[in-house]
Amino acid sequence: MTHSFTWPALAFAALAVAGCAAPDAGKAGPMGMMGGGMGGGMGGGMMKGRMAVASLTPTQGNNVRGLVMFHEMDGHLMVHARISGLKPNGEHGFHVHETGSCASADGTSAGGHFNPDGKPHGPQTAAHHAGDLPALKADANGMADQKFMLMGPTLVAGPASVVGRAVVVHALPDDYTTQPTGNSGARIACGVIAGH
Repeated sequence: MTHSFTWPALAFAALAVAGCAAPDAGKAGPMGMMGGGMGGGMGGGMMKGRMAVASLTPTQGNNVRGLVMFHEMDGHLMVHARISGLKPNGEHGFHVHETGSCASADGTSAGGHFNPDGKPHGPQTAAHHAGDLPALKADANGMADQKFMLMGPTLVAGPASVVGRAVVVHALPDDYTTQPTGNSGARIACGVIAGH
């Protein structure tokens, strides 16, 4: 079964999760600058099952914005990130952090990486924090549109749930070696993951 989810619908979902009034369904809403549809990997009709959305806002002095959508399906977590304002053709560390707060100007209120199992920091192919995500890779316009699957994290209430935590974009690539952060630099965007 495939699912389709248009960008205006994703913006609508993000607003609904945030408790805001929805924009006119025929408009792109707050993320209209990114344009286009979200077709592909999450492909055709209404999405079913647990979902969550994080709306990323820039930390002080940065311009990174976007949406990260989480959809639980068949025992794994599908993630779709659409992010703008990144370094053109750059790579950025991308993580779920333990605390659902983006209140500080530098994003440090989000705490460290989400790591309920006490594992070392690393890539998806080795032992890693539950919050260690694949790197964001921006195009020539500084935009990233990536989909990936996670095993372990969930949207169901419990110690492995990412709901109520924060997604953080970092200024530098993640080396997946340096403990416990991957040496990925300053936090340039942050968003709290809200269940829907």
